[in-house]
Amino acid sequence: MGADYYKILQVDKNAKDDDLKKAYRKLAMKWHPDKNPNNKKEAEAKFKQISEAYEVLSDPQKRAIYDQYGEEGLKGQVPPPDAGGPGGATFFQTGDGPNVFRFNPRNANDIFAEFFGFSSPFGRMGGGGAGSGMRGGSRAFGGMFGDDIFSSFGEGRPMSQAPRKAPPIENTLPCSLEELYNGTTKKMKISREIADASGKTLPVQEILTIDIKPGWKKGTKITFPEKGNEQPNVIPADLVFIIDEKPHSTFTREGNDLVVTQKISLAEALTGYTVHLTTLDGRSLTIPITSVIHPNYEEVVPREGMPIPKEPSRRGNLRIKFNIKFPTRLTAEQKSGIKKLLAP
Repeated sequence: MGADYYKILQVDKNAKDDDLKKAYRKLAMKWHPDKNPNNKKEAEAKFKQISEAYEVLSDPQKRAIYDQYGEEGLKGQVPPPDAGGPGGATFFQTGDGPNVFRFNPRNANDIFAEFFGFSSPFGRMGGGGAGSGMRGGSRAFGGMFGDDIFSSFGEGRPMSQAPRKAPPIENTLPCSLEELYNGTTKKMKISREIADASGKTLPVQEILTIDIKPGWKKGTKITFPEKGNEQPNVIPADLVFIIDEKPHSTFTREGNDLVVTQKISLAEALTGYTVHLTTLDGRSLTIPITSVIHPNYEEVVPREGMPIPKEPSRRGNLRIKFNIKFPTRLTAEQKSGIKKLLAP
């Protein structure tokens, strides 16, 4: 059945984050290999178990998978309850089945280092900073640990140094006006580096699903937390997609309104014109205009604009503008005729 992480950390299944930190602090201090020179092999094994248990139970997604499927689920033998979320989880296509979860335990010394902020307390003891050799194993401390050093870590003293987070990675996501009008789903294939137990990085590929909602505007951001490359002592960057709008052959967008410009002749402007349009969802619109169309005239068709994202049942307006083509010259007969027709 695999390891019982709750039993290893000596907590119950309802343990909160503070309970986990308190348990890890106490047990990591007790079983650190440099604290146990006479039974170092056993201590190293327990120290590793404690670190792995803390890493799983302190991460909501890993803990959910462990609670449902046990250690086997963490090792990819059972499909996960869902295929998303932050943390050290990585889902990728294997080529012969569904997405699977891969959990690679981090180096136990790295977790200890991040948790206790080793650089300042151990640096005071001389013999070089403890941080420089942390990954190489417990010998990097050069036997600096003694009972007095461990006892200095009172349970009430916050000694952890939070790892820094890498800056977000931003990508433009071009969408057609039809996609922003109707909504759509886009699947993005990404490549990223994940760290294994030894700290080495491995390239993996992952499919991210983005649900474009009707009415989304240029500049809308979709964030996938911590989907950047994994590096030691660095929280992976968030992956951010920013919506961009492709130019459209018929419509332009102004806020929630759609704007279209029709080219018409002077005769059509004066005698009447019928607008024929195909909407972004494929319907045919016929809009007769009986008014005289002057150069600044605008026909407004209510509720034929873009959907309003927060109120999908509402839409902006369709605004029809006109580009009137005036004749470059008129004959004397045409001028005379127009004067008669337009005389007050």
